Amino acid sequence: MAALTDLLTAMEERRSPFENAVRELPLPISGAFGDPAAPRVPNFWPGDDSLPGGDALVQGEYPRCTTRNGTRVLEASGVLGAVPKGLRVAALFSGGPAAGGHNVLVGLHRLLAPACTLLGVRGGPGGLLKGKLFEISDADIARITNTGGFDFLGTDRTKIRSAEQIEAVRQVCADQSINAIVIIGGDDSNTNAALLAEALFANVHADGRGVQVIGVPKTIDGDLQYGDLLPISFGFDTATRIYGELVGNIASDTLSSRKYWHFVKLMGRAASHVTLEVALQTRPALTLISEEAAREGWSLAAIVQRVADTILARADAGIHHGIVLIPEGLIDFVPEMHDLIEALNDALAHATDLAGLSAEQRHGRIVGTLTPAHARLLASLPGYLQNELLADRDSHGNLQLSLIATEQLLIDMVSAKLAAEAPDVPFAAQAHFFGYEGRCGAPTLFDAAYCYNLGLTAASLILGGHTGYMATIGHLARGGQPLALPLTGMLTVEKRHGQNAFVIEKALVKVDGAAMRYFVSRRDDWAARDCFASPGPRQLWGPTSSQIPATVALDRSLASLDIRFGRKEG
Repeated sequence: MAALTDLLTAMEERRSPFENAVRELPLPISGAFGDPAAPRVPNFWPGDDSLPGGDALVQGEYPRCTTRNGTRVLEASGVLGAVPKGLRVAALFSGGPAAGGHNVLVGLHRLLAPACTLLGVRGGPGGLLKGKLFEISDADIARITNTGGFDFLGTDRTKIRSAEQIEAVRQVCADQSINAIVIIGGDDSNTNAALLAEALFANVHADGRGVQVIGVPKTIDGDLQYGDLLPISFGFDTATRIYGELVGNIASDTLSSRKYWHFVKLMGRAASHVTLEVALQTRPALTLISEEAAREGWSLAAIVQRVADTILARADAGIHHGIVLIPEGLIDFVPEMHDLIEALNDALAHATDLAGLSAEQRHGRIVGTLTPAHARLLASLPGYLQNELLADRDSHGNLQLSLIATEQLLIDMVSAKLAAEAPDVPFAAQAHFFGYEGRCGAPTLFDAAYCYNLGLTAASLILGGHTGYMATIGHLARGGQPLALPLTGMLTVEKRHGQNAFVIEKALVKVDGAAMRYFVSRRDDWAARDCFASPGPRQLWGPTSSQIPATVALDRSLASLDIRFGRKEG
């Protein structure tokens, strides 16, 4: 009994048998780092690849980084000669969590310690502003290796933009003798990294030295991609495998009960990569892709008709069950709804007299500023959706799409349509939203190794004296190649509220891409009959443990799903 209670008590300290086992999993590395037992620090030189860059506005806003880094992509080659000692490097998480983030810290620590010091920033960019730094120890690294979540450091969504914020960062770096900062985040966070790299380029320390800034690509949404140079952001593989398991379980259930249509919304505000990947894993009856809806100009009514037609066609074949996958951001890609949301964003941004109003008064005040067409569209929507569309925006003035119950909206509209046009067809539906479930699971072998290699790459760039780059692992078919993408070369200029905004553009699903073409070639068959697949849980040991996402393999023209670091395809 004592042994059992000791085991159960140990599990309270993140020491379950599973967590103990994953900490011991080997971490393969790119050949550029040499021996996995004693990784070396490679040098980085300009390679054959370049980013478009060259925008005069970007050059004007980021003159020092664009002059120094240009647009050439750096490739790891050879071994760094003199490896500096005594550097103090601060690492932070920014934005939502993604599986594998802890292993970026493991990779950083592996090459920096003991000659240099790795510091963790508690609470993301907001913690950096407050100087919440601590030294990461060997014991910390042993504890967090291959574990999920961002809990070791924490994270937040603070955007460091103002002159006051930048000055606060400069002061923290000067006071705590910081030589470099590693920002682990998505497109917004890496845009912030570009700004900080420019602002901290020089004259932070008394001797005139600046602070290096390196970005690391993170987001489960998969919308931070750049061809073979950045095949995917970390966390995507783990999240889609978790969602795939959940959808696969529902597929098994609907095949068992044979009476429910399950409408499943999946995380992915700005792009449908998650939904497309889960569709390829599970083969649902119908999958909606936001980018296709936008290109084809589908109205909300057309989408409802598409779903209803699928339900009716299966009913004609005696099938009264199915799964519909829905991307989180679908509503914003429907042209008429996008225009309405933009009009509401503008109306809410300029409304100054809403305080103290009842919900009904607030509704009337905002609707009164809309065009007649927008007002009619809003009035045609269910009351709960009207309230969701009129809710307060986030700190960036955006509608919080995760709060929009698109899955329930489609159920209600399809149900009304079927009741009016085919009342004899049985239709019972269940709504689901899978989002937070996928962000913090134990990383897949791909994400674990990918993040470790990203950490090794970021550390090598710092030791080599580089700043203003994103550390990436590209060319997966070659076993993974450490690369450095100049952040200013990734920036584009957008007009926001009448001002120039410098952003890293989100990578959307390519409607004519290989993954989408394969999906389109199979979806009619999936709609016509039960082709459901249950991929099961993510594997750390087993036949699918070395597989990468199908969408990544298809869009990169890889010959296999089985990709391992350090091993060339074929």
